[in-house]
Amino acid sequence: MAQRGIREFDGKKMLARYWGEYISKDLSFPGRIVLVDPETKLDDLPNEYSWLKKEKLVVKPDQLFGKRGKHGLIAANVSFEEAKEWIAERMNKKTTIGGVTGTLTHFIIEPYIPHDKEFYIAIKSVREGDTIYFSNHGGVDIESVWDTVAEINVGVMEDIDKINIEDKLPKDTPNENKRVLADFIRGLFRFYRNLGYAYLEINPFVISGKDIVPLDLVARLDDTAVFEFGSKWGDIRFPAPFGRNISKEEAYIKKMDAKSGASLKLTILNPKGRIWTMVAGGGSSVIYADTIVDLGYSDELANYGEYSGNPSTDETYEYAKTVIDLMTRERDIKGRPKFLLIGGGIANFTDVAKTFKGIIMALREYKEKLKKVGVKIYVRRGGPNYREGLKNMKKLGEELGVPIEVYGPETHMTRIVNMALEGS
Repeated sequence: MAQRGIREFDGKKMLARYWGEYISKDLSFPGRIVLVDPETKLDDLPNEYSWLKKEKLVVKPDQLFGKRGKHGLIAANVSFEEAKEWIAERMNKKTTIGGVTGTLTHFIIEPYIPHDKEFYIAIKSVREGDTIYFSNHGGVDIESVWDTVAEINVGVMEDIDKINIEDKLPKDTPNENKRVLADFIRGLFRFYRNLGYAYLEINPFVISGKDIVPLDLVARLDDTAVFEFGSKWGDIRFPAPFGRNISKEEAYIKKMDAKSGASLKLTILNPKGRIWTMVAGGGSSVIYADTIVDLGYSDELANYGEYSGNPSTDETYEYAKTVIDLMTRERDIKGRPKFLLIGGGIANFTDVAKTFKGIIMALREYKEKLKKVGVKIYVRRGGPNYREGLKNMKKLGEELGVPIEVYGPETHMTRIVNMALEGS
């Protein structure tokens, strides 16, 4: 399971959309919220959202980082004119959050809700199922009052409606709130589980008349569930972590991954790096990256990723072509060779010959660039049809005139890393 963070805007809009279906028809969540990006014409917003000029507002960045209040990045109880000015002062400005520097580009505007009492709730996936955390003391550094948090465990096959939530609430829960809160917790859990969430935290939420309003929301979806829940998610996007922009190549592989039953991942760490990897398997990709770093070449590691789950020849070709294209755009500034490590463990069901066919197609296509840049290729693989795959790869080296060293499962999985980097 890959947990992917979503914007607070998307989480709240989804919550409002499915509120009546999963949570409550007695209580409501209006879901009034506006997302502002660099292309938004702020002066036009009240034409679509009339409440912007009728109510006091809250405005804050929406870019997958927390502690916004501590960084002075929340404006509360302001007019629309004040909100516009506040956003304009910060839009496209660099800021540092938790040691990470990024550019502020997305903000949300919501109604300001006066309140006296705040609550905390979070749900996260665990090995045995899911755990619900609830406290009557939200809106603060929750870790500092963790002794007020009740934990409610829900097994994988357990029905939330058969759990007596009221009895599991914290002892300081007022009797008059127990039914409302228990109904909300059950409904929120149904929303969480039936829409493929992996983590959902609302801190705080408030009760305002007949409304339950989440003031701050953090959520992650299980992106492997897109085939089951994608239609319910709608046109949702997974933004890059704060401080990092997704390249068009990474976006392309991500799009392929979303449409494939296989797993295709690519993160560019250093486009000028000399060490590039094409590793089969998520676990193997971690081991290869760790080995490269342990040998003292972290600054030279160009990418991180994987192709696994028995991708087709065409999928492997597109993946390999993307990596090779990035690798061969320019020579090393010092004229040193570059290394392509095509590695992996011993596959259980991935057809090595089939995936290698796609890689071979891509290598043939980039024959001249591989030689011009000075690429050396090291291969280690095992699994179904690996002998055929390795034989074809070895023949390719002779055909292209590009150094390709080929090893099977008799060689330790990461030995090719040492072979490539010794004396480099």
